[in-house]
Amino acid sequence: MATRIDKEACREAYNLVRDDTSDICWASFKYDGSTIVPAGHGSDYEEFKSQCADDNRLFGFVRITTGDAMSKRAKFTLITWIGENVSGLQRAKISTDKTLVKDIVQNFAKEFMISDPRELEEDYLRSELKKAGGANYDAQAE
Repeated sequence: MATRIDKEACREAYNLVRDDTSDICWASFKYDGSTIVPAGHGSDYEEFKSQCADDNRLFGFVRITTGDAMSKRAKFTLITWIGENVSGLQRAKISTDKTLVKDIVQNFAKEFMISDPRELEEDYLRSELKKAGGANYDAQAE
């Protein structure tokens, strides 16, 4: 059965994270049968991490504040989580299903495919986004 996505509901969750007046910093999207639907959103990144279990797969859209002494800015990332115990067929299918998510989640600085919980650490993501972000005036102090 072909995977579908609830475009309207997922777009609403995506826009909550993109909204500069909102404190929502993440939204997740999960499988409900063969349909990708919003799984939640919130202002505490630890809540998002708690959804990333060994036996599931999901997508996350996360806002992380980066910057240096000269400027602070919001950067967005798309995370594809594949738990260690996810079957081979489901692992393979998530790559093609990601195109459905990318139809909604279109603006992000960096994309991650993660199955190791250590790579979900906010400091790791921030450092990777900083590398992808261009000018880094703090590098002169290092």
